[in-house]
Amino acid sequence: MKIVPCLALLCLLLPAAALAGDDSEVGCVTTAWKLLGANHKVCVSAFTDPDIPGVACYISQAKTGGVSGTLGLAEDPSNFSISCSQIGPIKIPAKLPKEANVFRESTSIFFKATRVTRIWDEKRNTLVYLAVSRRIVEGSPFNAVSTVPVKKWED
Repeated sequence: MKIVPCLALLCLLLPAAALAGDDSEVGCVTTAWKLLGANHKVCVSAFTDPDIPGVACYISQAKTGGVSGTLGLAEDPSNFSISCSQIGPIKIPAKLPKEANVFRESTSIFFKATRVTRIWDEKRNTLVYLAVSRRIVEGSPFNAVSTVPVKKWED
């Protein structure tokens, strides 16, 4: 029966889709009231760069409400914003890769996620954080960028 392999694949992919970085939800604001199910909202999450102590980022994302959103079946829109800043001393590791994924959050039950990639601009001594919406087959042109110039930390 063909349905069994599909269900097995779905069971393997769902836990991976639920993973996010070390994010914590800061808060949400309702954007549209829904009679049934959760309201549409914009939520802000905070995360720290796993490889660069001293950098924290905040990402805001639109969350779909209603019955499908409450059940986890809705696809969230590719609307987000990101802001990163230095929160402590920054020491760039000697072998820091030019690019690395530092955050991921699922935005639909199937194969869509918001990802944040850190890009090291060594020439300008700046960390660049690029948020994009990705799907397995196709992505989205929506994106947001934030930069953190690496400076001496003054207490």
